[in-house]
Amino acid sequence: MSCRAEHIALIDKLRAEGKALMGAALTNDMGQMIGSIITLDMSAAELDNYLKIEPYIINGVWDTDRIEIKTCKVGPSFVNK
Repeated sequence: MSCRAEHIALIDKLRAEGKALMGAALTNDMGQMIGSIITLDMSAAELDNYLKIEPYIINGVWDTDRIEIKTCKVGPSFVNK
């Protein structure tokens, strides 16, 4: 929680730039957070730069060995352009 405000501020900045489309906590049946997901719209180079400054990575909140990066095409209903 110590770096949550920093993480949220970065995601808010990316959202304002149109690069962060959605984020959510993943929960188990008890409602406990077990992970998270962020849908981003950026190039591979932008993603690399983001990962270098993400507070949850820098501060060890996210286990970099468990981060999965998948490509997807976001439907037009979910993109604010």
